[in-house]
Amino acid sequence: MVKEKISEHIAYSEAIASATGERLGIKNVPTEAVLKNMRITAENIFEPLRKHFAQPIRVISFFRCPELNKAVGGATNSQHMTGEAMDLRGTGDVTNAQIFDYIKNNLPFDQLIWEFGNDNDPSWVHVSFSRKPRKNVLKAVKLKGKTIYKKI
Repeated sequence: MVKEKISEHIAYSEAIASATGERLGIKNVPTEAVLKNMRITAENIFEPLRKHFAQPIRVISFFRCPELNKAVGGATNSQHMTGEAMDLRGTGDVTNAQIFDYIKNNLPFDQLIWEFGNDNDPSWVHVSFSRKPRKNVLKAVKLKGKTIYKKI
């Protein structure tokens, strides 16, 4: 399987990139099964989003091996580890809120999280894909130093 691209607009190197992983010397390498999930997630979530906005969307986190996921404080059952989740940010004139709303109203997501930020724009958008989507929509907020996820 060719590793240069996950999808038309996501390079393999971008999908496994992690500053934390580099700093800690963590090899963040997906298995073939995880690569397959990454391609499915990209085709069902990222590429339709990219096509709709007709400009780049920044992937800030996609695959995380278990060691990396632990290092960044990810959930123990994070879909990042199975290649089914990605964190995204808008570029140019596309806001994170626009990305969130488009996914919520148009795409077959499993989980969609408004990650921190404020009421007008999240700091980033977490989205996952599953063949049996739950359509779970949440907002992450800090409360007394802890991250709380509220259904919205």
